[in-house]
Amino acid sequence: MSYFNVRVYGLIINHNNEVLVSDEEEYGVRFSKFPGGGLEFGEGLLDGLKREFIEECNAEIEIISHFYTTDFFEKSSFNDSQVISVYYLVKEKAPLVLAFKNKIYDFDTEGELLQAFRWVKIQDLDLNEITFKTDKVVAQLLKDNFSQK
Repeated sequence: MSYFNVRVYGLIINHNNEVLVSDEEEYGVRFSKFPGGGLEFGEGLLDGLKREFIEECNAEIEIISHFYTTDFFEKSSFNDSQVISVYYLVKEKAPLVLAFKNKIYDFDTEGELLQAFRWVKIQDLDLNEITFKTDKVVAQLLKDNFSQK
């Protein structure tokens, strides 16, 4: 049986024109994406995004505007669902208190679920380092719209 998997992500851009990227490992699979995740049943997009930021970043956010919604078919990398991802530009209500890393997959711990965060200059976003198809589209849109000339 096929079903839809609705996901919601937040794009935080800091004063250095860097975007927050989340490096993760789940059950031996490594991926780099933007902060966010799956919508829970009964939850709206904005509430889901706020919950995800509290869970992942221990941070409250303010939603600025819609940025992009998947407009092509994407099958999940993890199951038989069709992924629909919605991205918002967001800003943190207070400075983020996270251990920011400088290199990809620089995890502090061991285990089945790992996560690390890094700021990446938008013009330096490497589409080969962003794992999922829709995130690559968003990374390119960020480069097209926010790269400093």
